[in-house]
This record gives sequence, C-alpha cells and structure tokens, in this order.
Amino acid sequence: MPTLFRLDASIRNTGSVTRALADTLEDALVSNAPGIAPIKREIGLDPLPSTAWADAVFAPHIPQDQRSAAQLSSLQLARTLADELIAADVYLFAVPFYNFGVSQHFKTWVDLVLTDPRLSSGVESPIKGRPATLIVARGGGYGPGTPRHGWDHGTAWYRRVLEDIWMLDLRIVECELTLADVTPAMAELRGLAAENLENAHALAGDSGRRLAGRLAA
Repeated sequence: MPTLFRLDASIRNTGSVTRALADTLEDALVSNAPGIAPIKREIGLDPLPSTAWADAVFAPHIPQDQRSAAQLSSLQLARTLADELIAADVYLFAVPFYNFGVSQHFKTWVDLVLTDPRLSSGVESPIKGRPATLIVARGGGYGPGTPRHGWDHGTAWYRRVLEDIWMLDLRIVECELTLADVTPAMAELRGLAAENLENAHALAGDSGRRLAGRLAA
C-alpha cells in the first residue's frame, strides 16, 4: 500500500493557507490513488522540543550507558522522524513564511532528521528521486519589482534540504499576498490576492493528481 507523508508547520489551526492548499492536494491525491495511507507529522501546533537537536547531536559521542534520559529520548525521536520519511512513497510539506525566513518548527524538524545517519548530509539519500511537493504561503509580495524582492530567505533553504540533501523530486506550490484581506494597506491588492489563491489551489490539485500518477506508474 503506498504511503503519503504530510508535514504541517503552520501555527494556525484555522485560517491557514498552507493547510488549505495541502488539503486540496491531499484530496486530489486520495481521489486518484485509492488506498493510499497517510503519515502525518504536525510540527506547527505540536512543536518538537527545541533542546532535542543538541541532545541528539552530542549523544553519539557519549558511551551509551552514560547518556542522559533526554539524550536517549532525543535519539529515539530522531529515529522516529527519519523512519516516517523513509517509509513514505510521496511527500507533502506545507510550510508558511514567517518573518522573512525559515520556519523555526521546520528547521527544528530538519535538524533532528539530519542527526539520523541514514538521512544526514553527505550520505546517499534513501529517499532519492521520490516525488514531493512543497507548499509555501507568503503574506506579502516578494517577486521581482516588489519592494521586498529578495527578502524571502526561506524557500531557497527548503530546496537545498529537500532537493540537494535528500534529493527528492520536488515541485513547489507558492501563494503570495495572503494577508491582503486583513491588511488595510494591501486593500488594492485583494483582487490579485484572490487570483493568486485560486491559482495556487488549482496547482495544488494538479500536483495531487501528478503524485497519484507517479504512484500508478
């Protein structure tokens, strides 16, 4: 039975654009690939412990009988996170854009996974070539010609990890101007924001169908 790994990093339970887009993709995937089993990892509403990475990094350099309970727990958590990735056939990462950079919850998750020898940087990735979609939502506009062009310091980092380290076959669904409806200064952009959201949902649905096609091939 094929498996979907879905990760959500939004700190919002309702009103999250990345969750809504991920739902659209997952619905399209499930509709076209009946029987697919989901593995879901919630890191936005249920964050990983911020101290786990340091414990997992240092623990292998300490004799096993001298490791602390926190170190043993962190190593097990890292193994569990890596197991979830390795067990999946397709991947969906829904990651919002906060404060111009990488989501702290996603960074903590990546750091922990990288401590597992199977998925660390510099080794042959056991998930190489598997299809994945990264969903990114940004409240403002960051494209060429906008006042904040170049301020997106997160998306390129996500690609380095997912494409260059783990070598996933990655497709990206992006949506901008998601705060236009609640930001008076962006009122004139609301029409464009609605168009962007509609296009992103269409692309997410298409990505779900493409993933289903990869599973069937």
